[in-house]
Amino acid sequence: MTTPAAPSILPPCLVLAGGKSSRMGTDKAFLTIRGDTILGHVVRRLLPQVSEIALNAPADFPNPLGLRLLPDRIPGQIGPLAGVLAGLHDIEACGLKATHLLTVPSDSPFVPADLVRRLEAEAGDPNAIVIAASDGRDHPVFGLWPVSIADDLETWLSHPDNRRIKAFLQHHHVVTAEFPMVDTTQGPLDPFFNINTPEDLQEARRFAEELS
Repeated sequence: MTTPAAPSILPPCLVLAGGKSSRMGTDKAFLTIRGDTILGHVVRRLLPQVSEIALNAPADFPNPLGLRLLPDRIPGQIGPLAGVLAGLHDIEACGLKATHLLTVPSDSPFVPADLVRRLEAEAGDPNAIVIAASDGRDHPVFGLWPVSIADDLETWLSHPDNRRIKAFLQHHHVVTAEFPMVDTTQGPLDPFFNINTPEDLQEARRFAEELS
């Protein structure tokens, strides 16, 4: 009799919302698309894929969804790697059995429903960082980060010149998971479309209206 495989452990997710949203004049996460905030769309798409969702943001960040806030451990809003580090240390501090942390940004409302499945399919090396890619571009903030790199990341960030996420990835085994574009009557939609400008917001609203 064949013993069934043990069920995989869904990874915890950290939504990265530590940016300054300077081009939008307000927190992008709370701008609305089809009756919900951008953050609301992100969370709804992620809930079936992960074990829990925390929000990487300052302690005074508005939190209408009641997500657990996980501020950076390093002051100064130095970028997404500080959020990744906070999430990896949180897994260790909470004694979770998860081997990886999923990260996504708070300004991408079209998160793929199969994001985790596709990323995990490429995670043959348990120490590899797996990031999403689409249309010939990598999206490193959409990634599975092994807990095993936490100490190395902390050492890397201890140097004030080490802030760029792509520079850190150059020092590690990185695997990409390719995602297809989504066909719409308005043209192809990148599932990792992120909102940085008012024009992006209007375009996202048009896509959301069609996809509904």
